[in-house]
Amino acid sequence: MKSVITGGAGYIGSTLADALQARGDDVHIIDNFSTGREEFLTGSNGTMHRIDLTDESAKLEPVFEGAGAIYHLAANADVRFGWNDTRRDLQQNVVATLRVAEAAAAANVPDVVFSSTGSVYGEAAQIPTPEDAAFPDQTSLYGASKAAAEAYLSAFATNGSFRATVLRFVSVLGPRYTHGHVIDFIRQLTKDPDHLTVLGNGTQRKSYMHIDDCIRGVINLRAPGEGTPFGVFNLGVPDICTVRDSIGWITERMGLSPTITFGTEDRGWVGDNPFILLDVAKAKEHGWQAEHGIRESVEATVDWILENQWVLQAHDVRAT
Repeated sequence: MKSVITGGAGYIGSTLADALQARGDDVHIIDNFSTGREEFLTGSNGTMHRIDLTDESAKLEPVFEGAGAIYHLAANADVRFGWNDTRRDLQQNVVATLRVAEAAAAANVPDVVFSSTGSVYGEAAQIPTPEDAAFPDQTSLYGASKAAAEAYLSAFATNGSFRATVLRFVSVLGPRYTHGHVIDFIRQLTKDPDHLTVLGNGTQRKSYMHIDDCIRGVINLRAPGEGTPFGVFNLGVPDICTVRDSIGWITERMGLSPTITFGTEDRGWVGDNPFILLDVAKAKEHGWQAEHGIRESVEATVDWILENQWVLQAHDVRAT
């Protein structure tokens, strides 16, 4: 089967490309390399198309023609600095998704799989948060843009353009990880092993997921099909850790005992939700569940970063 991955040179996208190639798919990767990495493309994980999805002159239909599925993973993943450029999430997450939907419909692609986020739930009133929880006020432009992109895909699917499957992830950890708190802390500790500065008071409760579990969900979970052409699944570990827990695992893995300076707030920045835990019962009913625990995933991430320290020099945000 021909499969197209947008953002296929990124962290999740390149790992998905390897998995689809291993099962025999004809994989086509779309990426503009604004955040994707050449290092993640092995040379055997698919046909590369250097395309910027926000470029209205770039033609997507020729790449999509004949595809059995499009995995739309390309996005701006920068939550923290979204307010520095309020149009970036709109362009890269909403407009890009609309262009993918238009081209998929024109090329008669039957399936579109979209990587969304648990951030769409904002500061959820219901914990663990199920897929049918009411959306509260959005707390970040990133979350707002993903919710809007979901809505566009829902409209296309409901009107018969294709089947759309939305996967709302928690943060993903593991090999090829290039963006988030683990690399931020390791970068600090590599420069100064004796001191670590943390945004927020460290009590933030988070859930994380290993990349291997994520990829199994992306490949195997689908909306039911005829009559219900749009479906949403939460993906994550049914467990949490605090930022302080994660710091302890990271520093222990690095063999360090730094002095730690915490902030005073219960979050690191505007839009940083202090408690995230998704209800993953629906995905479990459809045959998926996480096989890796949070601590295991944090430690695997630390090991990979320490073995690939070139990634510490990459200060730009990497798309997931």
